[in-house]
Amino acid sequence: MASLGVNLDHIANVRQARKANEPDPVPMALLAELGGADGITIHLREDRRHIQDRDLRLLKETVRSRLNLEMAATPEMVDIAINTLPDMVTLVPEKREEITTEGGLEVSSNKAYLKEVIERIQDAGVLVSLFVDAIPKQLEASKNVGATWVELHTGTYAESTWERKPFELAKIQEGCVRSKTLGLRVNAGHGLTYQNVEPIAAIEGMEELNIGHSIIARSISVGLTEAVREMKNLVQNPRKEPLFGIPYT
Repeated sequence: MASLGVNLDHIANVRQARKANEPDPVPMALLAELGGADGITIHLREDRRHIQDRDLRLLKETVRSRLNLEMAATPEMVDIAINTLPDMVTLVPEKREEITTEGGLEVSSNKAYLKEVIERIQDAGVLVSLFVDAIPKQLEASKNVGATWVELHTGTYAESTWERKPFELAKIQEGCVRSKTLGLRVNAGHGLTYQNVEPIAAIEGMEELNIGHSIIARSISVGLTEAVREMKNLVQNPRKEPLFGIPYT
């Protein structure tokens, strides 16, 4: 049964649109936990477009589930992670011009550098996950550089047409099996919604789904606690029959 990590970046987006003090992602994290969030995820970007350093510090002190810090593998961010000590760091690719993270981290061609970064973070007692596409060379490279987790990129699955979804789902299923065979723990995320999450949640061996935009959008109608509660119910009780004509496991 997969757990649910709730990403609060879009709450900070609303705040930063007016450079105001609200909505504040720190108390919102409590509301997400009251709804059943198993973890809180934030992405501290180099340009600080949404989550701020202050948010990270306060969330470290107040989150009672677990805090997952998404970040680029830069010296500045590594120092911040070591000084703050979140429960987990997820290394992600980052481009200033993108709206949100696009595609997985290129691990296979950056193994030496990423191995050094991961060793520094994990030596400080923080486990590291890599946000990667579900393809063998990236999964094998993730194992080689010493990551504990991979987070499989589900964006292509989420954005694909109905006809294409079975093929994209199969890639994620295969990526999960391959990762577990390598000894990696497996999470997934990006673009998951109330409409498409169940097939991913039902994959055997999937540990946690990280979901942000869809939950925050739903919270405008029903409140954050209820939006999280609804999503967690889908994640933990996905329909058993295959939606796309192929089994989930």
